[in-house]
Amino acid sequence: MAKIKRRMKSGDFVLVLITLGLVIFGIIMVFSASYYTSINKSGNPYSYLIKDTVWAMLGLGAMVVTASVDYRVYAKVAKPTMIISVILLLLLFTPLGIELNYAKRWLGVGGITIMPGELAKPAAIIFTAWFLSKDPKKIKSLTKGVVPLFFLCAVYGGLIILQPNLSTAITVCIIIIGIMFAAGLNYVYLGGLVGVGALGICTLIITNPDSHWMKRLTSFMDPFADPLNTGYQVVQSLLALGSGGLFGLGLGKSIQKNLYLPEPQNDFIFAIIGEELGYIGCLILIIAYIILVWRGIHIAINAADLFGSLLAAGISIMIGIQVILNIAVVTSSMPPTGVTLPFVSYGGNALMIFMASVGILLNISRHTVAVE
Repeated sequence: MAKIKRRMKSGDFVLVLITLGLVIFGIIMVFSASYYTSINKSGNPYSYLIKDTVWAMLGLGAMVVTASVDYRVYAKVAKPTMIISVILLLLLFTPLGIELNYAKRWLGVGGITIMPGELAKPAAIIFTAWFLSKDPKKIKSLTKGVVPLFFLCAVYGGLIILQPNLSTAITVCIIIIGIMFAAGLNYVYLGGLVGVGALGICTLIITNPDSHWMKRLTSFMDPFADPLNTGYQVVQSLLALGSGGLFGLGLGKSIQKNLYLPEPQNDFIFAIIGEELGYIGCLILIIAYIILVWRGIHIAINAADLFGSLLAAGISIMIGIQVILNIAVVTSSMPPTGVTLPFVSYGGNALMIFMASVGILLNISRHTVAVE
């Protein structure tokens, strides 16, 4: 009878190479995109560069740690991780919540700020992967599998929407449903979940006609109808992409970053990449993301157990969906949302979480089952 033996591999080298390449590229582009904004805000052109580099180093440390920790440990802390993430979301509505631009998305304690909405993503991945791997038959049951996870979507989605932050709420719900699909969710249930989610979003927008969500929807339909107000950011983004042409204006030579495009180092950094590096630069970046997600899916397929498979699938979905949403917004293919470009956009919490998540992928890739 064949013996099944677990052995450790060296890890996925391509995944490491692509991740580090994206992070280094992100630091370069954050510096280029934020140069004039940084001067305008602090008088120091290197302020965003310094902060982003520090966060990248912290993220590298987090990636090394998570790559070294056996991924099966996360199954043991799945419940408390989910509960803590929900508590952190609730704390946003206490004096600990920091309001900025009419939204409470940050918790601040002693000069340290965290974004519970970003932390909810890995927490949701770990809990959903554990919940479905504990009893694989649950995904076939409406009452034991689908309804409890739909309730989890409602809890996360509701608390994040209240910030308000519709884009992150949608992202978390897509991640949970994506893991359910990877676990074998029935297509009828999948259609029902998507339909209920779409209906909920439409109802939310329609019942709040004066909200910024409605303004974003109407500006998306024709951003040039109000180019100096609701459509301003999207119009400037399209001008940046159009100005770049095939090969771009050259690194550091963007015009739109000269205080025309708001916060160019954050959600709209892809527009600056398009302006400076052109269509070719954008295409190479998209290919890098495709390879990254492909490696994640490869790891999920070859994982040693169901928990590892669903965990890797969830991380791959998280990265892939954020890339799609960010590029769709920048190219005016969907209404504007506050979704960062993984590993490239400026943002400490998001960068650390993405790099730590890649570390988990690396650890899963190191475990395999050999038949002797």
